[in-house]
Amino acid sequence: MEHIKIFTQLIASELHLSEHAVENTLKLLDEGCTIPFISRYRKERTGGLDEVQITAISDRKERLEEIAKRKDTIVKTITEQQKMTPELQKRIDDSWEMTTLEDIYLPYKPKRRTRAQVAREQGLEPLATMLMMQREANPQKAAQRFVRDGLAVADCLKGAQDIIAEQVSEDERSRNQVRLHRIEGGQGKERHR
Repeated sequence: MEHIKIFTQLIASELHLSEHAVENTLKLLDEGCTIPFISRYRKERTGGLDEVQITAISDRKERLEEIAKRKDTIVKTITEQQKMTPELQKRIDDSWEMTTLEDIYLPYKPKRRTRAQVAREQGLEPLATMLMMQREANPQKAAQRFVRDGLAVADCLKGAQDIIAEQVSEDERSRNQVRLHRIEGGQGKERHR
């Protein structure tokens, strides 16, 4: 198993177990040993871990294997797009949480044709940037510069909004702020009950 050292460190830290016990348990699991067998007949190798602890190690190992497979797919996709950088590769390599990994991947994930893409094709990205950076006090006036065949001011503003919405939804920091706000909001509700 190529990730055994990383998996050992992550699982030992998360479950507050010794790395030696976790590493030996992972090896036994990879050899095809069952959890009851390991807990009963391999105590000397696992440091006396019980079935509950071995099951937790096995479950976390399966989850980490899923994440490792997802990382391979993400790296392959970004590399094929020729957008992989050493910094991006390091962030992917260092990430072992699926949510974080998906946040990193989101801007590179192949997409269906979105309203934001259509708006970009219509040349509305500069308008979206102006509005997002609040460089124009009057959005309608800014949109006037982009009116052309078949595009009215309202269409231009709607297209710019679509671009801004996509940019914000794909921004990792924005997504983390929303998650944090949800968590804090949820805790606040629990306190008031």
